[in-house]
Parts: sequence; C-alpha cells; structure tokens
Amino acid sequence: MKSLATPYNRAHHNFAVFVACATFLLIIAGALVTSNDAGLSIPDWPTSFGSFNVPPLRGGVRFEWSHRAIAGSIIILTVSIAAWTWFAEKRRWMKWLSLAALGTVITQAILGGLTVLFFQPPWVSSAHAAVGQTFFCIAVTIAVFTGRRWVEEVPRIELDIRRPSMITLSLLSVFVLYVQLILGAMFRHHGMGWWPHVFNAPLVAIVLGWTGVRALSVYSKIEAVRRPAVLLLGLMITQLCLGFLAFMTRVAWGRDAVQPEMPMVVSTVAHVAVGALLLATAVVLAIQVWRHVPVSFEERVPGGERSTVAA
Repeated sequence: MKSLATPYNRAHHNFAVFVACATFLLIIAGALVTSNDAGLSIPDWPTSFGSFNVPPLRGGVRFEWSHRAIAGSIIILTVSIAAWTWFAEKRRWMKWLSLAALGTVITQAILGGLTVLFFQPPWVSSAHAAVGQTFFCIAVTIAVFTGRRWVEEVPRIELDIRRPSMITLSLLSVFVLYVQLILGAMFRHHGMGWWPHVFNAPLVAIVLGWTGVRALSVYSKIEAVRRPAVLLLGLMITQLCLGFLAFMTRVAWGRDAVQPEMPMVVSTVAHVAVGALLLATAVVLAIQVWRHVPVSFEERVPGGERSTVAA
C-alpha cells in the first residue's frame, strides 16, 4: 500500500524559509514607517502620488514606498508558496494552512490601504500591525511543517502529568504576547497611552519565564522543545531591555522632540522586530510541545491499578 505521507522536499522548505525571512524584513520596514512618522508620506493607495511609478525617494517617502514595495513582493511570494503547497502537499491541513496564509496577507494589504485612505485611524493601524505579526507566525509554521525534522523524524514523546500542563503554559504564552502586541500597536499608533503596554510587560515576563523554565527543567532532553525554549527566554530578556530603552527614548527623553530622533527609531524598530521573533518562537514552542509532550491523565483500570493515558 502506497504511503500517504508527504516526502521531504528541500526546495519547498527552503522557499518557505525565504518567505518567512522576507516577512520579517517587511515587519522591520513597517516599524521604520511608524517610528519615522512616515505613514502618510504617500497620501494615496494603491498608487503613489497618482502613479504606479517609483516616486522620488526623499524624506518619509523612502520608508513608506519601500514598505509598499516589500509588501507587494510578499503577496507574490505568498501566492507562490500557497500554490506550491496546495499542489505538492498530501497533508490536507497543510493545504488549508497555505490558504490561510494567502487570506491573511490579502487582509494585511487591505488594512494597509485603509490606514492610508482613512488617515491612520488607530484601530485600523493596530489591526494592520497585528495581522502582519499573525502572517509572520503562519509563514514560520509553514517553514517548520515543511522541514526535514518534522516530515521524516519520529517524534520523541514524553507524557505530561503536571498541572498546569506544558501545552497550557505554551498557549498562554502565545496569548499574553498577542495581547502585548496589540497594546504596543495601539500605543505606537496613538490609540492609547503607554501605561497598559508597560504594566502588562511583567505579566508577560512571568508567563514566558514559567513556560521556558518548565520546558528546560523537565523536557530538556527533547531537542525540539529545548531549542525554542532557550530562544524564548533569550529573546524575552532582550525584549525587556529593548522595551526599557524604547520607553526612555520615546517617552522620557523624546517627548518634546520636533521629529523622531535616531535613538528612538533604532530602539523602537528593534523592539518591534524582537517582539515578532518572540511571538513566532512562542508559537513554534507550542507546536513542538503539542507534538512531543501530550497531556496525560491517570485512569483506573480493573483490579485497582492505575495507568497513564495520553489525552
């Protein structure tokens, strides 16, 4: 009987990795637009000053137009990876994941256009940022699911009998990071003050620290869990430092600046970029925990004995 499993395709995986890296570049380009207050440097969309030609790249226009150019390339890349996945993959859920990526990037483009056409309403701009991070996570998961280790290796399983379970902690990490992302986007786009984002940071640090320490202390022998857990803790510490630096340069020192100064731009862009990596790492950790550390429960069997059963 012929196997239904999808064989490892190096070219498919490499292209998926390329799409994820290009999306990360797009996030940085978007952060440069916001940090330099360049969002309305080009007042129309999808044209630029009434034309599809490249405008003079001066001032904020160079940031905004570059962001649009990269976004357009990402759409083409996403159409390509979605078509490749749909026709090359035997896993039905991977086909639907590729369509989800395509739908997300189209939604992202529409929100970006509405941001310009409606003069940057905070809720639209924040949704644009949140959907962009969501698309980045989807692109990263496609790269994971097409990788050799996921396709060919037999997963090492360790049952989880602790409460809260590892999968609960990893999903909670994704949730609190996503909330923090939205609060940060609302602050950057002038939809709320800085304090919700700053006051929520300790909660995020506690949840991520709990998740990472649990993963390393109990499941360090599982490489697929250990590696993202180490990265999660390292990125969390980096992000806290960058968050403090961004707060000082933007709120404490740059409050009365006539235009964004270089330290504020650099710290804010780095903060956004590391935040994207942190969210994607938390998603990858949750996926690997789901695969390698299934929740178990104790079940009584005839004779009074107990057996541990995976949920």
